[in-house]
Amino acid sequence: MALKSTIFKVELQIADLDRNYYQNHALTVARHPSETDERMMVRVLAFAMYADEALSFGKGLSSEDEPDLWAKDLTGAIERWIEVGLPEEKRIRRACGRARQVVVVTYGGRVADMWWQQNKTALQRQDNLTVINLSTEDSRALAALAARGMQLQCTLQEAELWFIVDGENTRVVPEIRLAPPGK
Repeated sequence: MALKSTIFKVELQIADLDRNYYQNHALTVARHPSETDERMMVRVLAFAMYADEALSFGKGLSSEDEPDLWAKDLTGAIERWIEVGLPEEKRIRRACGRARQVVVVTYGGRVADMWWQQNKTALQRQDNLTVINLSTEDSRALAALAARGMQLQCTLQEAELWFIVDGENTRVVPEIRLAPPGK
């Protein structure tokens, strides 16, 4: 018998001061049986960082043809493709050919650093790719926030994110490892 995904309900209030984006999102996040709370919460962080009305969760781990998150325009063209974790370079290259913008959010400390060193040269050839890394402390702090019913407030300002849950603040400072030219 196959294991089923665990469903998490997230009430996410976003105040993105850098983009002037202020919105509430009622999210249903399916955590794949092989997915950790840490990875799932990194997906929620990626949603908060790039939130807009078109952004949605893809099948991610359950499909090779869909990312963790994506946004499509009204014609169905992929505007933004977001991967979480340490995807294969070939998958990223393919995504860069399909989407206007591709974002990879890595985490995992030393393993993420080794992945970056192995793939850096090839990834730097992509002119529509952003690679963001989270420190081990930040990704673990996010994992500690995971609950089946979450009410998160997220404030983004000057490349920092603040998550507030039950009056407790969690600060996350993503490291930009690669950004498109001119960004």
